[in-house]
Amino acid sequence: MDDRTTQKRSATMAAVKSQNTRLEREFLDEISRDIRRRLSLHASDIPGKPDFVHRRSKVAIFIDSCFWHGCHLHLRMPTANRSYWSAKISRNRHRDSRVNRELRNSGWLVMRIWEHSLTNPRARKWWHTRIVNQIKNRFRGTAAERP
Repeated sequence: MDDRTTQKRSATMAAVKSQNTRLEREFLDEISRDIRRRLSLHASDIPGKPDFVHRRSKVAIFIDSCFWHGCHLHLRMPTANRSYWSAKISRNRHRDSRVNRELRNSGWLVMRIWEHSLTNPRARKWWHTRIVNQIKNRFRGTAAERP
């Protein structure tokens, strides 16, 4: 049962940030400086407004919260207004799929990172290494294709 009034719940939900979250800031702080310098944050001109974008290599990075994006391992569906939340999470998942498809069709590499994988230091390091390697590999590819 929900222990908050409608007004308190509304205030709580209104305070939820969609960008510049603690997870994003911590993740960005750990990325190597040379890569971090070249990342755009919350690029509104790119479908889905990825959290981080490396334009030259066309890498779009999303950090997905377990709640809002419906992680199959960690989503705890609220009991109050369950039909609303089920529909909301379903719409978010469908939007994520549509954005992934749209970006991939435009030549982007889409990387989606679950919130829970960033709480584990080994997994976080693995993601950092993977991102840096993908950016470097794709960047080399674009440089080799230039006349």
